[in-house]
Amino acid sequence: MGDPSGFLKHTRRELPVRRPVPLRLKDWKEVYEEFSHDTLQVQASRCMDCGIPFCHNGCPLGNLIPEWNDLVFRGRWRDAIERLHATNNFPEFTGRLCPAPCEASCVLGINQDAVTIKQVEVEIIENAFDEGWVTPLPPDAHTGRTVAVVGSGPAGLAAAQQLTRAGHTVTVFERADRIGGLLRYGIPEFKMEKHFIDRRLTQMEAEGTEFRAGVNVGVDITAEQLQDDFDAVVLAGGATDWRDLPIPGRELNGIHQAMEYLPWANRVQLGDPVTDDTGEPPITAKGKRVVIIGGGDTGADCLGTSHRQGAASVHQFEIMPRPPEARADSTPWPTYPLMFRVSSAHEEGGERVFSVNTEEFLGDDNGNVRALKVHEVVMNAGRFEKVEGSEFELEADIVFLAMGFVGPEKPGLLTDLGVEFTDRGNVYRDADFQTSVPGVFVAGDMGRGQSLIVWAIAEGRAAASAVDDFLMGSTALPRPIKPTAAPQR
Repeated sequence: MGDPSGFLKHTRRELPVRRPVPLRLKDWKEVYEEFSHDTLQVQASRCMDCGIPFCHNGCPLGNLIPEWNDLVFRGRWRDAIERLHATNNFPEFTGRLCPAPCEASCVLGINQDAVTIKQVEVEIIENAFDEGWVTPLPPDAHTGRTVAVVGSGPAGLAAAQQLTRAGHTVTVFERADRIGGLLRYGIPEFKMEKHFIDRRLTQMEAEGTEFRAGVNVGVDITAEQLQDDFDAVVLAGGATDWRDLPIPGRELNGIHQAMEYLPWANRVQLGDPVTDDTGEPPITAKGKRVVIIGGGDTGADCLGTSHRQGAASVHQFEIMPRPPEARADSTPWPTYPLMFRVSSAHEEGGERVFSVNTEEFLGDDNGNVRALKVHEVVMNAGRFEKVEGSEFELEADIVFLAMGFVGPEKPGLLTDLGVEFTDRGNVYRDADFQTSVPGVFVAGDMGRGQSLIVWAIAEGRAAASAVDDFLMGSTALPRPIKPTAAPQR
């Protein structure tokens, strides 16, 4: 390491300062101030010569974290981006959106604050773009083989870039009108501005990847046509079948799934003509009493969006108890810790309510939601039990359901292809990411279930390696992981 005693001299973990809340609520820009290279190099010097870098195991991509920390400390930024790109196609996405399991497994984190791995990552890639070091890498020769990638989220984009660089002719299909999947329509601008996606797509197009947005495969193109027109298919459509809350009153107006709500805010920021005479999108929290059911990242996205739209009040419900302030004993190092976290959206306002369950939506005479009937719960032997006498009502004008996803949408393409599913409802794949249908592969949440962006990119890269091997009989593409899902047969 450049400074073997850096972690002893610099015990303080530093991150970029978030912009003041009153200021950032006036716009949709990312919430962080700039972070100086000098400060970043000090933080990179805290990476220990630990012998066994558990951060490698914590990262599904196998990012070479100690190597590029050392290179940043030494000021060798161009070498750093080469090492980072060796394992990660899109560090500008993961550096902003990944919850950083690498940091949870940092050896320094045993008794100090972990190294700021995620911040070093995003600064490396942004510096590389600024310096003009991120250029197209087209293949030296073409194989004459064609591959269809269905879905343009991080798994699909990673698979497409790897396969294009291997010399195959790759077409990415996306049913939305723009490429990017949930990166485009779902992740709010204040977490990642969309020009970062467009910048990377420009590189991929220059490398030879073809993008076809607004094409619903299974409808506009049949499963049979897809298999006839392409030598291999990669399914990367994500786990988009959202979890619902089928309780009395669910049919009332004003109750929406998170993914029915969030894309409208994205579209407004992209300049789409979706607003009414008041300048508001079809679903808005402006002036309303908002309740968000679900305490995860999607719920926080709804929270930050509601703040920026001018909600009158926001409550975020979570059925689980409030996590501890420090790492829970149930998640010891180097596992990802269960602990209380405050995102930028939580910092901006709203009330978080833990250990509550909604039992009924209450409506007014016009069929609109007016309140939620709620009770407290306790966990007993792994089951939630109602706390008798804890019932209360909370008034609400609009409710967002952010309770996660249960798997891929099955009617249409998947059923037409005839792929098999696991006992959890995900697309079955073997050790080579191939489904039960020869020549059809699956990567990301569609095969894994709802997961992290870093897993999606890792699976996209691994599936690309398997496809290349299938088409050519061998491959030089890396395969960082193997599927873990067990088949249902």
